[in-house]
Amino acid sequence: MTVAAYGRDVLSRTWGIGRSLAMYHGIPGRQRRMRQHYSRFLGPGDIGFDIGAHVGSRVRAWRRLGARVIAVEPQPDCLRVLRLFFGRDAGVTIVPRAVGATAGQARLALSSATPTVSSMSPDWIESVTADRSFSRVRWDRSVDVDVSTLDDLIAIHGEPAFCKIDVEGFEVDVLAGLSRPLRGISFEYLPPAHDAARAALDLVEGLGDYAYNYSPIETMRLASERWLDAADLVRLLERYRPLGRSGDVYARLIT
Repeated sequence: MTVAAYGRDVLSRTWGIGRSLAMYHGIPGRQRRMRQHYSRFLGPGDIGFDIGAHVGSRVRAWRRLGARVIAVEPQPDCLRVLRLFFGRDAGVTIVPRAVGATAGQARLALSSATPTVSSMSPDWIESVTADRSFSRVRWDRSVDVDVSTLDDLIAIHGEPAFCKIDVEGFEVDVLAGLSRPLRGISFEYLPPAHDAARAALDLVEGLGDYAYNYSPIETMRLASERWLDAADLVRLLERYRPLGRSGDVYARLIT
């Protein structure tokens, strides 16, 4: 790599992380809304799994709720931020790896300028590249990362009260490594990858008896006043699909 190319790479990565920090930590009121939202799922003494912790906005909110957080993140630049923010917090365990269907190693495609869309799913990258909102995204480098399963993490850290999964198209693989129902689960929904979200929903349905809801983009508000069954959730997602904006599906175990 030439000196000029190295400089461009550093600038792009710095810009990408800076943008994420501004987006996830710098918006007034966002942490308050996040705490209100996640208080449905987490409280003092609970364990929360943040799969795809990125720069730790959920970690920060969950700690304020009194939960112990297992922050799982494979991106080297994001790991530096997590260690800077939470490395001295005994209530946060930072796990520098990815999560998948089986333990081992995998290749993570990185987007320096937009690290939020770094992904281990070539199929997902191919599907979203055709969407206009991703027209400027470039996956410009890659790294090999260690991979654990959710079952592995539970065996080490205990069963979480809530598990958030935001791994850019790899949600199905993450859920395939889980063999038991959890009290609460969320996974990302992206309209260009609608079929992948349906497959993730099928895996959650196979774990136990769940009720569902949806939160569009980063509003931290539930779209439905009542919790839905799987069929009603799919109909709700179909209404949001033409808008082309991502969100999160929430699953709450019915006891």
